[in-house]
Amino acid sequence: MKALKNASFIAKNLITFFFQTPSAVNKIKQLLKDKPEHVGVKVSVRTRGCNGLSYTLDYTKTKGDSDEEVVQDGVRVFIEKKAQLTLLGTEMD
Repeated sequence: MKALKNASFIAKNLITFFFQTPSAVNKIKQLLKDKPEHVGVKVSVRTRGCNGLSYTLDYTKTKGDSDEEVVQDGVRVFIEKKAQLTLLGTEMD
């Protein structure tokens, strides 16, 4: 049980290790400009394929209860709980 509590603590405190390049930020801003009802994009992970993971990127109108929010230069990216540990240290371009 203690390990699970520590994993949760690590995920919540290291989620800032998800970076977006300036070109990714600009592209998301451009895409959201045409969808004013959406507040950002959501990154999710699904079980598929040979390696078992497939990532999705969708527009979102709200932050989910268990989503972590990363804001960079005004762009809001919500990371689904299931995807948080697999995205630590990654860069979106």
